[in-house]
Amino acid sequence: MKAQSEAKMEAVSEAEAERFSLAATTIPPLVPERLQQRQAERREDAERRRRERSAQAVQEEQSDFFTTAFAQEREAVEALLEPASDEAAAAGRLEEAAGRLQSLQRLLTDSVRFLAPYEVRQAQATVARLQGALSERRLQVQPKKRFAFRALKKEAAAAREPPKTSARPQASSGAALPCSSEPSADPECGFSQAEGKDLELGPAELLQRNVALSQLSRCRVRLRGNPNTLVVRCCRDCTLLCGPVSTSVLMEDCSGCLVALACQQLRTHHTTQSSFYVQVTSRAILEDCSGVRFAPYTWNYAGIEADFETSGLDRSRDNWSQVDDFNWLARDEPSPNWSVIPEEERIFSWN
Repeated sequence: MKAQSEAKMEAVSEAEAERFSLAATTIPPLVPERLQQRQAERREDAERRRRERSAQAVQEEQSDFFTTAFAQEREAVEALLEPASDEAAAAGRLEEAAGRLQSLQRLLTDSVRFLAPYEVRQAQATVARLQGALSERRLQVQPKKRFAFRALKKEAAAAREPPKTSARPQASSGAALPCSSEPSADPECGFSQAEGKDLELGPAELLQRNVALSQLSRCRVRLRGNPNTLVVRCCRDCTLLCGPVSTSVLMEDCSGCLVALACQQLRTHHTTQSSFYVQVTSRAILEDCSGVRFAPYTWNYAGIEADFETSGLDRSRDNWSQVDDFNWLARDEPSPNWSVIPEEERIFSWN
């Protein structure tokens, strides 16, 4: 009897041990799993922080490199723009300055993606200042042709003079602004205070000159040629077609305009409900704008290839859809202030 009892107890012990072993294999231990999950989360968080630190270090390194390289190129351009005693050598110095200035713009264009917005604004302002200084030096070394421009000044002054019988100033008929070979803060040519007019300037009038358009309403402006700079202010419901601009274009306080142009730098301020067909070698800049749309540059005219040659623009560099909106700093979401014109809505024939 004792032996049978011991055998039963041994059988029960074996059965319980088997059930315990089966439960151990089918029900995972909860505490170790939680610890493992926490450890995995900690490792992932540490790796994420390491990647962020590494990316920040790379960005700071790139920014430091840009600051140093930009300063060196800026100093070289400023030195080349200094007045030279030998006027024959001055032309060569200006050509070298123009080449270095284009390199400076390319450096800025390639570095925009990792620079802070205020750094971009400062660099853009420096490039614009140097471009203006280059334009003035070019005018200083060119032969003076005062006799050719004096008559234009008188005609433009007469066109801007309001009729004596009127108590209020009236808009002019869109007469060309004076062209001057002397360095001046005033624009060298352009149009002002016109309504419902067809206005046009050609290559000889535009070549490397600073052009200004202001206070135009419902006008169609054609600039066939190569300006040095272009400023457009206070224009309403106008169409502006312009050839390649060597340096910068500023459009300010405009609305309802249709614009086609090629340039190195495009800055657009306080402009609304306007469409731009552009070729830009750097990135376009918006500030306080809304309802602005972009498409590739499609205007064409006889002689445009020669104008591109004199402009110095690189036709292989085209950032027409790369726009920096200084009022929209959220990098992970597109700006609501500008958009791309759908291809089916774009203009391909401007006649």
